[in-house]
This record gives sequence, C-alpha cells and structure tokens, in this order.
Amino acid sequence: MTETPDRPILQPGIDHPLELREIDHQVRISVGEEQLAGGAEALELREHTYPPVLYVRRSDIAPRFLQRSKQTSWSPYKGKASYFHIRLKDGSLLENAVWSYESPFAHIAAIKDRLAFYPGKVRVEQLQAASA
Repeated sequence: MTETPDRPILQPGIDHPLELREIDHQVRISVGEEQLAGGAEALELREHTYPPVLYVRRSDIAPRFLQRSKQTSWSPYKGKASYFHIRLKDGSLLENAVWSYESPFAHIAAIKDRLAFYPGKVRVEQLQAASA
C-alpha cells in the first residue's frame, strides 16, 4: 500500500479483486426516451462484491449532454472520480448521474476518461450482436 498525504492507495488483490474486460456487444445509453449514445463500445469493470459497471468512451457521448459537477469522490483502488450532470433537451439537469476517472491509478488506466452511469438515473443496455 502506498499513501498520498491524506488518502490511501490500495492495490487490488485476492481480498479486493478488480477485473476489467471489453464486452462483446455495443451499448445504448438513454434517459427516458432521450438517447445519449447508441452503439457505444464499453469496458466492464467487476470490482469485489459490487455490481459490474460499464465504462464508455467520453467521445461516444455528445458533449451537449454533459455538464461538469463540483462533486468528486475517492476510491483507494481507482483514484479520484469527477462527476457530471446530464443536460436533457428540455433544459433540466440529471444531477451527478455520471462519473469518470480522469487520472486513474496505473493498474486500472484503461478507464481513463471513460464514463460510467448510475443505473437508477440512466439506462445502459447491451445491444444484441447483428446476426450473420
């Protein structure tokens, strides 16, 4: 374990595994009837006993949907997370519905600048592969 002056940095291991993999299907991301992305590629992060989380490239979401929040959080296994609100067509904001690790630790660097979405606020669906 390494420590920053005020926060621990922990390595994944047998007691707290982290597994990151590309998923075979693209994903659709939406809020109600409003689609934020359709056909985005995603990485799936499985961490310890938490539900799996899909991370999509920030470039797969139109910038008009995202508004940076002041909220941040800390994971001793991933680093500092930044949050975003989702700006909907009607002008309303879905507050802190998205998070991103803009400078994750080296062992989880593949999620850098990718976005994850709170399932209670945003629908993330895996699309079926096209049949041959």
